[in-house]
Amino acid sequence: MKNFMLGLIATAALTAASYTSAQAENWYPYPVQVWEPAFNMDSPRSNKDYVPLENASRVWELCVSFPHMKDAYWLGVDYGVTEEAKRLGVKMQVVEAGGYTELNKQISQIEDCVAAGADAVIIGAISFDGLNNLVKEIRSKGTPVIDVINGISSPELSAKSLVSFGEMGAKTGEFLAKLHPSGSGKVKVAWFPGPAGAGWVEAGNKGFAGAIEGSDIELVETKYGDTGKEAQSKLVEDTLEAHPDLNYVVGTAVTAEAAIPILRSRGLSDQIRIASYYFTPGVDQGIRRGQIMAAPTDSTVIQGRVAVDQAVRILEGKEYDKHVGPALYVVDQDNLKDFDPTSTLAPAGFKPVFRVE
Repeated sequence: MKNFMLGLIATAALTAASYTSAQAENWYPYPVQVWEPAFNMDSPRSNKDYVPLENASRVWELCVSFPHMKDAYWLGVDYGVTEEAKRLGVKMQVVEAGGYTELNKQISQIEDCVAAGADAVIIGAISFDGLNNLVKEIRSKGTPVIDVINGISSPELSAKSLVSFGEMGAKTGEFLAKLHPSGSGKVKVAWFPGPAGAGWVEAGNKGFAGAIEGSDIELVETKYGDTGKEAQSKLVEDTLEAHPDLNYVVGTAVTAEAAIPILRSRGLSDQIRIASYYFTPGVDQGIRRGQIMAAPTDSTVIQGRVAVDQAVRILEGKEYDKHVGPALYVVDQDNLKDFDPTSTLAPAGFKPVFRVE
C-alpha cells in the first residue's frame, strides 16, 4: 500500500510539474490529495484532479488573515487567494498580523473583519491551538472558517487547504539522508524549523528529525525563530560561531536565503551546503545558481486558490472537499527544468494585494 501511495504521489507530482506558465490563469485541473477522514494528517489519502467552480453565484465577501507578508512565501499565498477571488467574482479583505509573535493582533484583525460583514474566513494561523476559541465563536454564527497553509487544531473548522508540513520536513530530511547513509561518514547539520509554537513548525521539525534517523547526519543544533530575515540571519551567525565545522544549514526558506551571503562573506560557501524545507523565489534562484541544494514545493499558490474555492462552495451549499492539499515533490537542479513556478510563486514584481472588489 505504501509503495502504491508513493507511486500515486510521484505521478501527481510529475503531472503538476508539467503545467506551463501560460496556464497560470486557467490553473485547473490540478492534481491534489484528499484526506479522509478529514482533519487528521495520518488519514488515508486519495488522488484527484481539483476543478474549482467557474464563478460564484453572487458577490460574497471573504476575509483572509495571514501571519505576515514579510517574505515571498506569503506573497505567493496572497497572489493565489486574490487571483482566485477575482476569477470567481467575489470580494476579499486581506489582513496580516506582522509576524509570528502577534497572535493577539491576528485574533483582533479577524474579529474586526467578521464584524465588518465577512461571509467566510480563511486563516493562515500564527498558532496551532491559539485560534480555537475564535474559530468556535465564528462558527457559532454560521460563518465558514477555512484553515490554509499552517494548520489549526480546532475540530470545528469547515475545511482545510494545506499539506503535511511534517511530510515537507521529512522530504528534505530524506533528501539529505540519501546523500549520507549510515556508514558513509558523519556530517554536521544545523536545523532552523521556524517560530516555536506554530503548528507547521512543530510538524516540520518532527518530520525532519524522523527522516534523518539511522543516517550519518548529526543534528548539532536546532534553533527556532521568527521567519523575518533579520531574525534568521542572527540565528545562522550565532550557529556558525558555535559550530565552525558545520556541513549543512537546513531550515526555512528565509534561513536558506539569509545563509547564502553570510556563508559567502565568511568564505564558507564550499564547506557548508544549504537546503530548505519549503519553496520561495529566493530558493528557486538559489537552486538555479547552485547555492541551494533542494527544497520540496507545496504549490503555495494552489493552496490559496483552493481555499477560496472551498469557501465559495460552502457558502453556496455545493459539494466540496473538506481536507485537500497539492501532492508534494522535491525540486533540485536535476528536475528544476520541469518545475512550473506558477503553482508556487507569485509573478516577478507582484506587490501585496489587500483588497479585491
